[in-house]
Amino acid sequence: MFAARKAVLDLHLAPALERYLVELVLASRDPGRYDPALARRIAWGASPRGSIALERCARARAWLAGRDFVTPEDVRAVAPDVLRHRVLPSFEATAEGWDGARLVEELLQRVPLP
Repeated sequence: MFAARKAVLDLHLAPALERYLVELVLASRDPGRYDPALARRIAWGASPRGSIALERCARARAWLAGRDFVTPEDVRAVAPDVLRHRVLPSFEATAEGWDGARLVEELLQRVPLP
């Protein structure tokens, strides 16, 4: 178990990709930079722990795929599962049928890939 954990943490994560995943989390807390309508739909964004979880899960996905590096697709693939319960919709958004999963998908569409 410890060997697998070390192998996952040793995977290469390019600085640009690290900035991208941090930007996804920051965008959940300040979505107005990307879309004013999205800003009124998000009541609470992901915490810094969300960025740690996103990074670790993206690394694990790459490791399970047999790679020694993380790709943008790894980040995008795990982001909905990692962030949907960390990004909370506003009352208005909930009334419009939005949930955390839909908010994360909108963030993924708006934050540009590296």
